[in-house]
Amino acid sequence: MDLGLEGRVALVMGASRGIGRGIAAALAREGARVAIASRSQEKLDEAAAGIGERATPFVADAADNERLADLPAEIEAALGPVEILVLSTGGPPLGGALDHDLDEWERAYRSLVLAPRVLTGAVVPGMRERGWGRIVNVGSSSTREPIPGLNLSNSHRMATVGFLKTLASEVAADGITVNTVATGRFATERLADGTGSLAAAEEAARRDVPAARLGQPEEYGDLVAFLCSERAAYLTGTVIPLDGGLLHAAF
Repeated sequence: MDLGLEGRVALVMGASRGIGRGIAAALAREGARVAIASRSQEKLDEAAAGIGERATPFVADAADNERLADLPAEIEAALGPVEILVLSTGGPPLGGALDHDLDEWERAYRSLVLAPRVLTGAVVPGMRERGWGRIVNVGSSSTREPIPGLNLSNSHRMATVGFLKTLASEVAADGITVNTVATGRFATERLADGTGSLAAAEEAARRDVPAARLGQPEEYGDLVAFLCSERAAYLTGTVIPLDGGLLHAAF
């Protein structure tokens, strides 16, 4: 299937490892020119080498909104205007509803809510002028069913989905789609850190996930590549679970 991504310029946040890297690799395989962004130059260089010549690294911290505001213009100067934006960032600290002080709440809000607002604000005007754009948010299944011990993620990711749903309805007629993937359990360092080890996470998945395994970043990348494609032009404003059947809710 030709996804129509040849030559498109994509910005993938959090792309130095895990799900973000899997997405960047999938878009590059489909012919996109991919700006991969993360706060670590060393990890970005490693990721770019693994993805190939279609990947170009840009250092940017999701907590630095001034940097994020300038990033799309820097990418445009190097590769062309950003036509695909993938919003992805590492999760905030674990903890219950009252376990975090207000400074931690503000840091989570800055990276999970304000960063998407800043980046979309920077790229949407150009997408509207060109009559084409794709925005995909790497969310969490916690937006459907809050996860115990992940209060900051539960709270702030819901806010982001509300913002993006509003945006989706406002830009749909301009040829721009906006979708969120409700992420389940994937084989990443983040999951390993939260469960003690990747082996422990895999054992838990065999017990808890109907598919009886963890998802792989490459599988995630395949879904996002489709959401960014010409074939997905009528799909917008959605929250799509990618979780091996883990969610109990029907809708």
